[in-house]
Amino acid sequence: MHAFDVLGEPVRRRILELLAEGERSAGSVCEVIRAEFGISQPAVSQHLRVLRDSGFATVRPQGARRLYAVNPEPLREVDDWLGHFRRFWTPPLHALATELARGRRERRLAAEADRPGEPAGATQPAGAQEPAGASASAAPENERVEQRRPG
Repeated sequence: MHAFDVLGEPVRRRILELLAEGERSAGSVCEVIRAEFGISQPAVSQHLRVLRDSGFATVRPQGARRLYAVNPEPLREVDDWLGHFRRFWTPPLHALATELARGRRERRLAAEADRPGEPAGATQPAGAQEPAGASASAAPENERVEQRRPG
């Protein structure tokens, strides 16, 4: 079975999310999946079997229980394949991070300029939060930033 056939099923994706949190018993997985998806224990067992047979999950016996865990290797293969497409979302995410940092800096500078008795450009201590209303006082500055961007 192809990796995307396995991952295309919402129940199996949710099981992998649960297993990514740490090793779980089949009963624990079944309990969560039955509550969220309303499917029977045999159906959950079948999904666990598909994950195990396709290599996405490992199982080890512990007495009468079966403990399941994520096998990261098939996920690495999926990640490698997705690497061909990262160029479509990585630059926009970097640009968004830059714009968010610029907005925070402008709000901080505007708030500092509004405080009497403090030199403009003075920085806040690490971990300090911006004062309430700092965003509102920076709105005209943010509008000027928008106007400078090429259309």
